[in-house]
Amino acid sequence: MSDRLHNSRFLKAVRREPTDTTPIWIMRQAGRYLPEYMAVRRRVTFMELCKRPDLAAEVTLTAQRVLGVDAAILFADLLPILEPIGLQLEYTAGEGPVIHNPVRDAAGIDALRHLDNVDSLQYVFDAVRLIRRDLPADIPLLGFAGAPFTLASYAIEGGSSKNYANVKRMMYSDSGAWTALMNCLTHSLVKYILAQVEAGCQAIQLFDSWAGCLSPSDYREYVLPHTKAIIDRVKHAAPVINFATGNPALLPLLREGGGDVIGLDWRVDLRDGWKTVGHDVAVQGNLDPITLLTDIPTIRRRALEVLAAAEHRPGHIFNLGHGITPDVPPEHAKALVEIVHELGAT
Repeated sequence: MSDRLHNSRFLKAVRREPTDTTPIWIMRQAGRYLPEYMAVRRRVTFMELCKRPDLAAEVTLTAQRVLGVDAAILFADLLPILEPIGLQLEYTAGEGPVIHNPVRDAAGIDALRHLDNVDSLQYVFDAVRLIRRDLPADIPLLGFAGAPFTLASYAIEGGSSKNYANVKRMMYSDSGAWTALMNCLTHSLVKYILAQVEAGCQAIQLFDSWAGCLSPSDYREYVLPHTKAIIDRVKHAAPVINFATGNPALLPLLREGGGDVIGLDWRVDLRDGWKTVGHDVAVQGNLDPITLLTDIPTIRRRALEVLAAAEHRPGHIFNLGHGITPDVPPEHAKALVEIVHELGAT
């Protein structure tokens, strides 16, 4: 890694070293709220955009440049890794991702393939190389992957869910099938993440977007061992951001699972969240995304509240508490970056 990358704001914050100002990036920063993204998206389907390295690189680079954020994040999706293990994935208008052959029993899980190599996902690694080639020399590139629980939930439910009934039914009543599925995903995710790093990512975020539906005891029994196994096996290669949303009661377990950075969603005060996970780890977050639908004075006031909660302690990476929403005015996202850079230096 070059000295400029090593000493970038983002990576210094990951290591809990002092920075000239608080670094910021935004989850889903290359997304539908940006007219530059929509100009590309109108030409291709979502899956085509994910699988065209040139276009994935274009929207990743454009978002970083337009916003002025301190890290780029690879444009990809959590779910395409499910295809090579044997699941039929489709993105449908108005419904989002759909798995046409969800696994609901041990036989379905036994039919899945462990990824012993990730050649089928080469388009992701080609995009990483294109992005890294053209990113500014002091801007890290973040890779990412869905955590095993979130991927397992899609695989079992066949799409989004309100109560995760099929997932929990399997967890509670067929622990063998559940463990087999989580082991398959863990094995595959380790290879996928390491390949992203080898291609040129400087850090990885592990998204557990649906883990908030779980109680702490269920998370500890059914999820924590698998998430921890992934982080333990990739942390030598690059720093890991461990992020789950929807349940602040899980924060001690996220810390137990590992990660150089613990992501905090907006449902917890950042000061309290950092105290919970410990000041010997960096944190990321945690402005409520809906704040960006208000006005600039409100955005400024609420950003200052998050920064004040961080108390200028080294190791804070500013972000939203989850992904930016499609209806956010682009100028509000740009203003947030400027505000954080201004106020984070004082």
